[in-house]
Amino acid sequence: METDVKLFIQALIKEGKIRLVWSYTLDFENSQNPFEEKMLRIHKWRRMAIEDVEENSTIIATAKQLHDLGIRKMDALHIACAIQAIRDCFITTDKGILKKAKSIKQIQICDPIDFIQRFDHAD
Repeated sequence: METDVKLFIQALIKEGKIRLVWSYTLDFENSQNPFEEKMLRIHKWRRMAIEDVEENSTIIATAKQLHDLGIRKMDALHIACAIQAIRDCFITTDKGILKKAKSIKQIQICDPIDFIQRFDHAD
């Protein structure tokens, strides 16, 4: 079911019903991908993003605060970029992030299934 929901979210992005934000952390992680085909597929999503968040001192400070909550460094950077972009929701399947979601007040964090349920109720 989670795979179907991810594909549905991707379709909503392509239709312009959900706005995707990209970040320098996504570029970095994708550049480390050992599978070139997968790296190229992920890179195509960058062109669909409405915003590309670049590193700044606010993001680094926010990421440090998130890391102090027990969130891994790269995950903290991803979340800090979403906070910087002032977006409604950070969607993840990472169980560690989801467990800490309630302690992060600056942005809603949800899994894909929860997000779609919220999205359906927003209409």
